[in-house]
This record gives sequence, structure tokens and C-alpha cells, in this order.
Amino acid sequence: MCGIVGILGHHEAAPVLVEALKRLEYRGYDSAGIATVNDGVLDRRRAVSKLANLADLLVHDPLPGKSGIGHTRWATHGAPSVDNAHPHRSGPVAVVHNGIIENFKALRKDLADKGYKTETDTDTETISLLCQSFLEQGLAPRDAAEQTIARLEGAFALAFLFDGESDLIIAARKGSPLAIGWGDGEMYLGSDAIALAPLTDRITYLEEGDQALLTRAGAEFWDSHGRPANREIRKISIDTSRIEKGGHKHFMAKEIAEQPLVLADALQHYLGDDALVFPKDVPDFSKIDRILMVACGTAYYACQTAEYWFEQLAGIPVETDIASEFRYRKPPIGPNTLAIFVSQSGETADTLAALRHVATQSRILSVVNVPESSIARESDIALPILAGAEIGVASTKAFTCQLLVLMALALKAAKDRSYIDDARQAELVASMRSIPGLVSQALSASGQIEAAGEKLAEAQDILFLGRGAMYPLAMEGALKLKEISYIHAEGYASGELKHGPIALIDRNVPVIVMAPQDSLFEKTVSNMQEVMARGGKIVLVTDRSGAKEAGDDVWKTIEMPDVPDLLAPLVYAIPAQLLAYYTAVAKGTDVDQPRNLAKSVTVE
Repeated sequence: MCGIVGILGHHEAAPVLVEALKRLEYRGYDSAGIATVNDGVLDRRRAVSKLANLADLLVHDPLPGKSGIGHTRWATHGAPSVDNAHPHRSGPVAVVHNGIIENFKALRKDLADKGYKTETDTDTETISLLCQSFLEQGLAPRDAAEQTIARLEGAFALAFLFDGESDLIIAARKGSPLAIGWGDGEMYLGSDAIALAPLTDRITYLEEGDQALLTRAGAEFWDSHGRPANREIRKISIDTSRIEKGGHKHFMAKEIAEQPLVLADALQHYLGDDALVFPKDVPDFSKIDRILMVACGTAYYACQTAEYWFEQLAGIPVETDIASEFRYRKPPIGPNTLAIFVSQSGETADTLAALRHVATQSRILSVVNVPESSIARESDIALPILAGAEIGVASTKAFTCQLLVLMALALKAAKDRSYIDDARQAELVASMRSIPGLVSQALSASGQIEAAGEKLAEAQDILFLGRGAMYPLAMEGALKLKEISYIHAEGYASGELKHGPIALIDRNVPVIVMAPQDSLFEKTVSNMQEVMARGGKIVLVTDRSGAKEAGDDVWKTIEMPDVPDLLAPLVYAIPAQLLAYYTAVAKGTDVDQPRNLAKSVTVE
């Protein structure tokens, strides 16, 4: 969602703010702006669309000052426009905001009754107007901000900048993440550590309900009860090469290509010589009688894939749920249930809300890419997926790393529950070691996949089919295609084809079939025949023997390496990702920042 940066520095803030905002582009945005204080005077610049437009504006209309805040906006209230862009200014205060203020209409009415007029369609302007009203009552900036924050309902990360205050930024966090960076006589803030990576490696993460007062001398913190609080300064390591394109045209292409490397890193972390390696606080699955898995989007499909592994390998019942629906169903949770929450960012609002809903009812294990995230910090156990920074909005390497960690957990469950012995565990661990090499082989099919993508770009509707663990992958492939090519796509279990979707089949609707030659392959071939009999075009993703058995009537075949059934979802994720990528490139869409989407969804 929206990106926030701030700086109290020794040098001109505007270029530093714009560069920091560029590192937050991956979050998705439709407008951007900055505000600075120069010789005590507050001013701002804003522009719609890409940051290049803001940078151009600053060339022609510079904004001096060594103190400032910046923002990339993902629209919630009000269409993308200069007026609706952040920072919002009301008199002597400017505000940037990530989140949604749920009571903004009531606040706006109250302010209107007092003579304060709105100029935008946003909920955020209510914050700046409210703060202005407190300042005009004679309150100091710190007190005015505190009184403002106390009136807000909803989720927010906030930064306030004040006219006449060249050495002051006030920040607050409730629901949405915010990090404070420590420099040498300089202070920074950002929506995440990536924004601050070139500036500092010393980070403090605000906890839920925290407020912070920043000056160049440092920061003071208050907790949700208004009490002074000590917050840890952590030294973090962010590989800045991971947040550059490294010669690739798009971040998505780079991140797809990185998968053998990051999967090898994850394997090294979780596999010993012939056994699995987990922290001691990971539970004994022999004492677990049910697993609840909760996530959103791509992470949800990783959970659905893992459901097959946990049930087939370890014989443990699993329920997967979409986070945004989970807590409204209020499902019963038994005393021996393990809740697993999966999130790339660790800040997904719906997933975090679901986690908090069950925190007192179940032990919580999270699978995350950001160990310092809210979900990780609020879990009993947090397992890192070690994918590194993922910049492209459409998740790729985080998905396969999530699958790998969940697969390792399923093997642990199988061993704990005596469904496999030491010898079988060693055999499966040895099989997992082949994953990076198999993924590299899958990547070598990019030429075939690119040719298929160029043809798929002509379609308006596409279906994905899969059986068993390939069914969640079919849904993930359809999601990827929708996200970045804007082609309508749906994923179905192959056996469901004749229960409705077959009505859509004609020569203009390609059908992508994910089908390694396994025990279900013959049934999948029958489904393919049903499609071809109705003039449908099949793109078959399979191995060499599967391609041979399917015959020559298939429109296009993409050949994958022979792979054990257990590992197939990780390997077949590669063609699913590349098909979406090359189709989007052929259509000329914005691959890394597709319209209407945000990388980290920090509002419900």
C-alpha cells in the first residue's frame, strides 16, 4: 500500500525523499508528493502517476529544505489526482498517511460545523484539518498530534511535519507498519527498512499503538497508553543488490530468475545432512490434531498446496482459509489446533487481524519473508522463507520459498506422527536438495514459454486446469495472469470442467493444463480431449513422457523436467509465472507495478 518516508537531515531533503520513494514503488501507487520545511516555512509538491512526474516537477519548481516527508499514494478514498495526493496540508501542518480512517465522515462533519472546509475527497485530509484545529487552540505540535491521533479510528501509519519546526517529525502507527532509522545527527522514517537501506542499517520498528517524536538528536517513543517506552534499535542487513534489477528488464524477471539461489538458501537453513532442522519451539506435531492455515492471495494458494502435503504425508486434518473471511465465520478452534499464518510482507492487514482473532485460542506459527514484521513479532514461532526483498508486485520467489518451508514442515509433521521413519525422511530430504537444479531446468524452457505467451496475449479469457496439488497451482497461475496482463483468467480443478466451465470453451479461449505425468495424468488427458473436441486450444505443461502420451493434437506444449510428485508444485510454479510474465510483456502492461494493485496490502 502507500509508502511513507521522512528525513531530518544535513542536506537537501527533496532528492533523498524521491530516491527513498523509488525504493517503495514496489508497494503500488498512483500519485506521489513531498513536503519540506525550509527556514521554518512549510511547502509541498505533488504529482499524479509515476515518480518521474514528481521528479520533473521538482526540477522546474524546486523545493528546498533539509527536513521533509514524502508519500506514494494508493487510492482508497478519492480518485488519483493532485488534490488527493499526499502530503495533505491544512494551515501549519502537513500529513502523510498509510491506512484508512474509518470515522473520517463523522470527524469531517464535526470540523465543518467549526468552519473547517475540506478541499479533497480523502480521509487523510481530515487528519491534517483536525491537527490544525488543535494547533489553533494553542496546543504545541506534539500535543496537537497526540490529540489528533486519539480521535482516529481505523488503521494508520502517520507522519506530521509542521510550519516553523525544522527539527521535528511526529510519527504514529496503528495497524500499518512504520520504521524509524537512526543516522549520525540525522533521523529517518519509512514504511519499511528497504526505503531506508542506503541511509542507515540501524532501525527501530514502532509497535502497535506507538507514537514517536523525531529530532536530529534522536527519537522519543510513547506506547498505546501514552507512557514513555524504550524501543530496540536493531542492526539490519539488506542486500541492496536485491533491490536493483541487475540487468533484467523488470524486477519480476529478476526475481523469477533468482529462485534457484533463494531456494538453495532456504534449503541450507532448514535441512541438515539427512534430516530437517527447525527451532526447538516449533511444536511436536504428534500433539497436534488439526492445522488451520490462513493467508491471502498467492500465500493462500501456497497454503492450499501444503494442505495436500500435510494430509497425505502426515495424516493430519488441515483447513485453509482466506484471511479476510476467516474471523467473520468465527470457526471453532480446538485446544490442539496449530494455526499457521503465511504472508510475504508480514504486514497483510487481513492476515494480521485473523492472527489476533485466534491469538488466545491457539498456538501461532507464521511463515514470513520479513522477520521484523508485525505478523512475525506477534506469533509464537516465526519461520523465515529467506526469499530476500521482493519488489515486483506479483509474488514469485516468495511463493516458491513459502512452498519449500511448508513442505519441510509437512515432513516434520510426518516424522513426528510416525508416518515416515528416519530412512524415509532422509530419502525425502535428499529429494528436496534437487529443487534448485530442477527449478533451473524449468527456467531453461523460457523460450517455449515466451512463444506461448505471445499467442496468449491475443486472448480475452483463459482457463487453467490442474488436479491434486496442481489445482492450487492452476489458481495461482490464473491469478498471476490476471494481475499483470489484465486478461480474465480462472483456475479450476480439472474434474470440475464439465460442471460448468466447459460452457466457455471455444477456439478463442485457451486452456492451460498443469499436468506432470503422475497417477492422475490419464484423467487429465480425458479432460483435455473434452476441450479439444469443442475447438479449444490446449497449452500443456508437462514432462517429456506426458507430452508423448498427450499426442500431437495439443496446441502448444511446454516441457518440464521429470520431477517427484512431492516437488512438482515448486517446479511447475516457474512456467505459471513465466507465462504470465511473457504474456504481459507482449501486451505492454506495467509488469512490476500493475494497475490498482499494491505489494503490501495494509488495509482491510
